[in-house]
Amino acid sequence: MSEVTSVEKAASVEETTSVEKKTTEKKSASTDKAPKKKKSWFKGLKSEFKKIIWPEKKSVARQTTAVVLITAVLGVIIVVMDYLIQIGFNKLF
Repeated sequence: MSEVTSVEKAASVEETTSVEKKTTEKKSASTDKAPKKKKSWFKGLKSEFKKIIWPEKKSVARQTTAVVLITAVLGVIIVVMDYLIQIGFNKLF
């Protein structure tokens, strides 16, 4: 019985060391793959940016001008409405 126990212990020790070796190998392999993943990710990002259809400067300028003008006009409308509402409340109270 003692021989079986020592054989079992030896087998379990060998299994433990082989598992530790595999774990160490996996860790070193995963650290080796990390830079490749970053390079691959940046290559993918670059290719996606090439697919974008960027607007022309003239179009961007027109749209920006329209947004600024509409914002200014709406601001003026809100100021006028606020002033009129304020006058109305002052006359009521």
